[in-house]
Amino acid sequence: MKTNKKTISPKTIAVAASLAAMQIGAVYAQNLNLDEVVVTASPTGRTKMKSSDSVTSVGEEAIMRSGATSAAEILRSVPGIRAESSGGEGNANITVRGAPVSAGGSRYVQMQEDGLPILLFGDIAFGTPDQFLRTDYTTDRVEVVRGGSASTLASNAPGAIVNFVSKTGRDVGNAVGVTTGLGSRLNRYDFNFGSALGKDTYFNMGGFTRQGEGGPFKTGFNSQDGGQFKASVTKEFDKGSYVRVNFKNLDDKTPSNMPVPTRLSNGNIQTIAGVDPRNAYFITPNMTRDTTVDRNGNQVTSNPANGLHVTSRSIGLEAKLNLENGWTVEEKMRKSTNSGRFIALFPADNGNGAGGDFTGTMFNTSLDNMDNMFNDLKASKSFDVSGGKSVFTGGLFTGSQNLGQTWFWNQYTVGTNGTYSAPVSSGWNTWGGCCSRTYDVRYNVTAPYAAVSWEKDKLTVEGSVRQNSMSATGQTFGGSTPTNATSLSAASWNASSVDTINYKQNKMSYSGGANYALSKDTSLYGRISDGYNFAADRLLYGTKGALNGSKPVSFNRLQQQEFGVKHREGNLSLFGTFFMAQTDESNFEATTQKFTTNSYEAKGFELEASYRSGGFRLGAGATITDAKIKSSLNAAEVGKKPRRQSDLVYAVSPSYRTGDLELGAAFIGSGKSYGDDANTINMDGYMITNLFANYRINKQASAILSVNNAFNKLAYTEVEGDGHAARALAGRSAKATLKYEF
Repeated sequence: MKTNKKTISPKTIAVAASLAAMQIGAVYAQNLNLDEVVVTASPTGRTKMKSSDSVTSVGEEAIMRSGATSAAEILRSVPGIRAESSGGEGNANITVRGAPVSAGGSRYVQMQEDGLPILLFGDIAFGTPDQFLRTDYTTDRVEVVRGGSASTLASNAPGAIVNFVSKTGRDVGNAVGVTTGLGSRLNRYDFNFGSALGKDTYFNMGGFTRQGEGGPFKTGFNSQDGGQFKASVTKEFDKGSYVRVNFKNLDDKTPSNMPVPTRLSNGNIQTIAGVDPRNAYFITPNMTRDTTVDRNGNQVTSNPANGLHVTSRSIGLEAKLNLENGWTVEEKMRKSTNSGRFIALFPADNGNGAGGDFTGTMFNTSLDNMDNMFNDLKASKSFDVSGGKSVFTGGLFTGSQNLGQTWFWNQYTVGTNGTYSAPVSSGWNTWGGCCSRTYDVRYNVTAPYAAVSWEKDKLTVEGSVRQNSMSATGQTFGGSTPTNATSLSAASWNASSVDTINYKQNKMSYSGGANYALSKDTSLYGRISDGYNFAADRLLYGTKGALNGSKPVSFNRLQQQEFGVKHREGNLSLFGTFFMAQTDESNFEATTQKFTTNSYEAKGFELEASYRSGGFRLGAGATITDAKIKSSLNAAEVGKKPRRQSDLVYAVSPSYRTGDLELGAAFIGSGKSYGDDANTINMDGYMITNLFANYRINKQASAILSVNNAFNKLAYTEVEGDGHAARALAGRSAKATLKYEF
């Protein structure tokens, strides 16, 4: 890119100085591309500069620079998004703008793949959307819409939409890559290939396969084992119309990283002897069998070494038809079969905080059936109104989500040195038998929506509404009282515990905003939104008799207001947004067995920026959040900060290219937070440093070295309410990649 030597105006200097005074960090080094057309949560597609939404795009190159190894780690680069990536390549906690992470998952954020949800719900226990998603060379970019139209152009997305957009083969992007772990055993092979099949027809295919330990966890076995294959074929027609068929096959095993035993001292988390939270992993090659009971009452044996094992096979159709008289019709459909098993060892205690032995609960959860099918059909018509251009869009989203799981959690005595005992408690008896369960529920959603926009000269006005109607039908079972604490045959699924699920919910969401261009390089925007999230499995237990349609069913609500500015001048781009958010939710947490009904409020500022000069690049962005609990069943928590919510999260990614060599870093950090809603447990702030070097061997080949958590920082992301266990980000790991592009 040529350096623009245009003098930066005093106005721009003042803006930049004020942001620096607020100690704003940076997110990733890439141009903000304010003229890029965004397809996520946009009725017709609109550039970032003209949109009244807060939008971030993370391209393939930026993903590489960030050193991200999972979907959640990519999102740590996005302002306004809080992504706790300490769980590995699944089971991540993701939220937006001060909305709470009160039970895990991504309740207020919908994760999509090519414009359709991966799962209908983001906070399913042991079945979060990121578990069924992998990024590789087929990923073109990630688009993130925060607030705004997310609440009306998707279901269960009142806070944000994260859309992973795949390559189509229309543009050049062919590559193969080989990656090996440095200091850990890992071999991974990636490829992507796209080409024309004939006139106006093209395809893309790619994926990865891998095997090894990966990262800092020396498991002693292939804890990463599997891969993914994706393909699509596109046929283009006149006037930009096209039809596309796509396919995905994912079969992958990864470690499930759990909290590890810790202790508290004066409200601060302390490690215990023999346990390093940065790399501790208590499932060893010697722990090869865990016998449980399946949904049919049969005993089944699984290997804890399989960790998180998921399979996802999907086929989809996408079409866009530009018709006469300004009409456009768009269709997206995808059917997926999803299943797997989640196995992880959770410390039930810390062995009195002295090291040695502790009680470990084997979270062995069978993902029996998480199949789904989604369809989104919409039509748009453009016409002139009052001297401006108006576009009306009407659409209908329909979907079905199966949710079938079986929980059976045996307990073992586990040594910090890797030893373990025979089960000391069967799943029928663990924690009083609270968590032996099997359920099979089907959720159906129908959501008509409408959006209208009007654009004249420098002003764009947008508004949208969505009517979400959801029904749930199915059954849940619990276990009977065991006659023996360790025998699997001492109890069974209890017919008298069956609970019939049969209810409906209806809620309307709305959003409205405006964007005004002060010039071609500066615009102001504002928006309000009101959206809802319907709960799924979080309601199924502890509510016996309340989900048969005889009583109202609780829901979660998120309201947002935002005002922002977008500005570019020379090599500098800025995107800043002030926001306020109000959250009302009901919740059940699996690890504490507690129900909560809380409301929260948050206000803050998020910044995204980028600067380039010659070979130097620097991104900018961060989120400052002032959040508090507004009401709670526990009066002592009112006025306190929500657990794990920091006042500041940031990341800084400078890079410099000289000749064929590019060097860079990503500094990702968080301020201090509390580990509980009562604000009695402190979690220190931290800054993680990721490093990378990219050497261009020739026009087609390059060698890439990346190091995550280069200084091996101990960074806690969550802690149990009594402090007996806590989870931290992974310790230092390194890998090298040889990539060939053609």
